Order: sequence, then structure tokens, then C-alpha cells
Amino acid sequence: MKFIKSKILTTVMLLLTVIMYIFVLVLTVRTSQQTVDIRTPYMFLEGEYSIDDAEFKAFDPNEPINEPFKKIVFRGRFNKEKRAHFKEIAFTTKNMWYTMYTEDHEVICTNSYMTLDERVQQYFEGSSEEEIAEKREDHIKYLRKAQPFKFNMPDTPGYSTEYIFVEDMIEAFPDPDSEFEIVFTNPYDHTPANFSDLFTVTLSEGNGIHLRILRNVMPLVLLLAIVCMFGLFFFPVASFILGKINFNYLSFGIMCFSWGLYMIMQISGSFLGCWITDGSVCLFIDRMTAYLFSVSLVVYFRSYLTKHISRTVSGIMTVCVTIAVMVSAVLHIFAVSDMVVTGAYVNIIMGLTAAVFIILLSSEMKSSRTALLSMIMWTPMIIGLILDILNQFISFSSLHFFTYGLAVTMLAQIVQIIFDLRKQRLEAIRYQQIQKELYEAKVSIMVSQIRPHFMYNALSSIAMLCKIKPDTAYEATIKFSDYLRGNMDSLKQTAPVPFKKELEHLEKYLYIEKLRFGKKLNIEYDIQADSFEIPLLSVQPLVENAVKHGVGMKEDGGTVTIATKETDDSFEIVISDDGVGFDVNEVKDDGRSHIGMENTKRRLKEMCGADIEITSAIGEGTTARIIIPKVKEETE
Repeated sequence: MKFIKSKILTTVMLLLTVIMYIFVLVLTVRTSQQTVDIRTPYMFLEGEYSIDDAEFKAFDPNEPINEPFKKIVFRGRFNKEKRAHFKEIAFTTKNMWYTMYTEDHEVICTNSYMTLDERVQQYFEGSSEEEIAEKREDHIKYLRKAQPFKFNMPDTPGYSTEYIFVEDMIEAFPDPDSEFEIVFTNPYDHTPANFSDLFTVTLSEGNGIHLRILRNVMPLVLLLAIVCMFGLFFFPVASFILGKINFNYLSFGIMCFSWGLYMIMQISGSFLGCWITDGSVCLFIDRMTAYLFSVSLVVYFRSYLTKHISRTVSGIMTVCVTIAVMVSAVLHIFAVSDMVVTGAYVNIIMGLTAAVFIILLSSEMKSSRTALLSMIMWTPMIIGLILDILNQFISFSSLHFFTYGLAVTMLAQIVQIIFDLRKQRLEAIRYQQIQKELYEAKVSIMVSQIRPHFMYNALSSIAMLCKIKPDTAYEATIKFSDYLRGNMDSLKQTAPVPFKKELEHLEKYLYIEKLRFGKKLNIEYDIQADSFEIPLLSVQPLVENAVKHGVGMKEDGGTVTIATKETDDSFEIVISDDGVGFDVNEVKDDGRSHIGMENTKRRLKEMCGADIEITSAIGEGTTARIIIPKVKEETE
């Protein structure tokens, strides 16, 4: 029933997701058909540029500028074709200041730091004193609410979005040969970045940047949202459905969710300024998604480590990374230092952590197939990261190899986890089948152990004792009722029980048999180990055979010995007798059913991984040995 409900829930979620995705795709296609052309050059001017006050050189607006810079200056014209064809210029920037000038060095637009008073003064420029007095406080409240960090972080440009209307530009500068100059400044000395990674342009007849998001960004965002949904619901829920909390699946679900958010920010982070007016908030959101993914990645890697020393070291490194991320976030929130500045130190800690984890995983590859498989699957991401580092120095491609390598790695991980879940599900189904069979087997064992003639013999012995030894008869009655209660309780018991409990039940059974056989039956115990578990009523069939078919068949009786011991890798239960014995190679056809013994062997094997070894010699006796392997403690 649990599986049916989970299938229905999963199917409904997938159908809703598919319907939503198809709806957005249809909307995107219709919008594309109804709107005019949108162009996305790397610069809207045509002319030349200079990096860090070097000589000016020509550039192609349709080619990216993959050069790091502290200061980059563009100067050129907005040509006639663009003036005639487009009505709006929209551009976004990340973590850099900029100012656009006319030929006369008049400011057209800018993203530069202004104090709160300067911003208010600019807003009320040309207003009357009465209007300023009436609206000043309300406007200050609005600015503090709309831009909570901006005025307290003078060195943080954050993310911004600027709109320039071509009609206004033509009205102000009718000459198509008018030249403009844009100066971009990177305020971060330790974080060089390629210009085209920080700057995007959209030319359109109106609302171009939003249409660009709908056309190019939204389908990918929706796909990644599905990945987030899988991470947030499918893998953790699947873990619970399978009957136990699997830390590996939970950590992968969190990592899958955070990877989806990280990739969404990689695709759409440049456009956050369209909706969030405080650029430093955009920066905070973008960086936190990257840090969240990094922390979840560390936690997931740790789930593959099994050695105690590896888990201890990895736990310390995980705590260090988490603390570094939290400190960076707190410093940004309280406007002490933004996350670009502190990010350099966080990245150093993460780099050290990555190196430590690679060493730890490498050390476990020989003994752990899981660690080896993990290293193989994360190879594309590592190669992508190395190529990106080399690209910073050699500049051989505009691609971000890390993003593609990470995507390949995550897809491989998702496929592996899905196959693992399928395997776990099949094992869970098999476990349910085994439980059903075990229940039927226990019913069979209970019925076989409460045979009518055994009850008749026990009751007859108690009846005789009532006349000659009433106190012993009373004690025997209590023992017999406890024995019957133990047999009935076995129907409810699905898990193994401590050996001590099984031994108590055996003592009650042997007490009753002792009443019947008297001095012909001797019982000896040599219990050297009892700190292990065993299926309930799994030893009694062997003891019963020793009594009934061993010493019970011997004219002068004999001794049944129950012993236990512990070895390096197992626990052993030995039931021996000095009865008549039998030929182990001869299959008896004595009309007796051996179903009970076969069920006992199967229960021991499936519930404890135990084996039964039986040796016997005619005239010397029989020894039955139950070997229970020790179970290694599962690491978290």
C-alpha cells in the first residue's frame, strides 16, 4: 500500500510539472512569434576600447571581450541602423561601477556610490522647498526599504540594470555621428574577471530584457526547477518510502536541490537587478546559492567516507567550510565587508577542503568500490575546473568548462542514484516477501513444536507430579504455560531477539522434557558469549532433535550440551549430544517432516546470514553448529 501511494504521489507531481513546462514552452513560442527581433550584442556601441589605460584598439560588438581588467573604457557611436530599428537599450552589470558620458563629458547614466543624502538631493532637484519638506521623510523611508544595504556599502557596486530609450537619445543627440564614452571600473583587486562575464546587452523595441528572459532563460530555469524538485522531494521521500533514512540519499537530495539553484543563478543571476533594486542584495543571493551548493557538495562527499579517521577529518573540514560561509554572510548583512571580498578567503578554505577530500577518497578507493565510483563520476567537474583555471591564464576559450563538467557529473550522479533507488526498492519488495514467508514459517514451526503428543506427555507428567510432588507440579505448570506463551509470542516477533531470551525459552522446554525423561536426560550449559541476536525459536528445533532423536533413542539416555563462544568474525552456538548418531550422507525416509528444520535454516540465513553445520557419527552422537557472522557497524 505504501508503494502504491508513493507511486500515485510521484506520478501526480511529475504530471503537474510536465503540464507547467509545456505551458511555459507554448507561451514562449507564442511570445517569440508575436514580438520583433531582439539582439544581444556584447556592446551596443561601435568603436574602440582601452583596458587599464593602455592604447585604444577596435572591437567587434558581436564578439566577447574575454580580458580581465581594473578599468575598461569604450568610446564609439550608436549607429544609424540601431537608431532606426530599436527603441530600447537595456544592459546589466555585475560587481562593477560604470558611467556613460557624452562628447562633452556630460553624464547620461551611472552606477556609482551615492550617500543617502546625495540620493535624496538628486531626487528632489528642482522641487520646491514645501514639496521637499512634505515628502523628504517618506522618500528616505522608501529608499531604506528598497535598498537596505546599498547606502551602507560604499565599495560594493553589486548588480544593476540600466534602461536607455533610443527616442530620448535621438532627441538629445540628433547627430548619428555623436560619440559616447562608457567607463567601467572593477573595484576588487584580488578578483579579476573577464568583461563579457559581467556585462550583458539587450536591444529591442521595448521590454527586451524581459522577453529575453522568457525566450532564452525561462525554459532552462524550468528544467532546473524540476531538478530542484527532484532533489527536494523525490530522493528524500524515496529514502523514507524504502523504510529507512538513508543519509546518502538525503545528502544527495539536498545537493541536487542546491545545484539546481546554483545553475538557475548562473543562467539568470545577471537579470536579478530587473526585480531587486538593491544591487548588493542581488550579489548576496547569487553568492549564497554558490556557497549552499559548495557546502552540500562537501556533506555529500562525506557520506561516501567510511573510515573513522576519514570521517573525523572530513567532519572538521565541513564545519570549517560552514563557519566560513556563515561568517561571510554575516559580514555582508551587517555591511562590514561584501561577499566578493570575503569570498576570496572562503574560496581558499573550500580549495583546501577539496584537496583534503580528494586525498581521503583516494585513500579509500582500494577498499571501497563506492569511493572509487564517486571519484570517477566527479572527474568531469574536476577537469572542467582545471580547464577554467588554465583559461584564466591562457585565454583559449569563452566557455565555462566548470559549468559543463558539473552538469555532466550531476546527471551521472542522478542516473546512479535512480538505479540505486530501483535496486533498494526491489530489495524492499523482496524483504516484504521474506517477512511473509517467515511468518508462515513461524506458524509452521509453532504448530510443529506444540505437537499433540508433546502436550499430552507434558500434561501427563504434570498430572503425576500433582499427587507425589505438588510443589514441583506447580512449578512445572508455570514453566509449561510460559513455554506456550513464548511460542505464541513468536508470531508477533519479526526481528531477531537477544540470545539470552532464546536461552530462557530453551531452558523452559528442556525443563519439561526433563520431567518426561528423568535421569535419562542430562543438560549441560557452557555459555561463553551471549551478546548477539538470533531469530526467535531458531535454536529449539536443533535441541529438540538432540533430545528426541539423539539421547531419547539411546537405552540408557545421555547428555545434551548447549555451548556458545565468540571468535574474531563470528558467534557460534553448538548443540551436541552423545546419543545414537546417524549417517549424514544418508537421506532418511522415516515419514517425518523436515520442513521445520529447513525453515529454521532459511530464517537463520536470511535474518542473520548464519549457517548451520551438522556432523554426526553412528553410536557417538551429533553436533550441530550455528555460525553467526558479526555485523560491521554502519557508519552514518
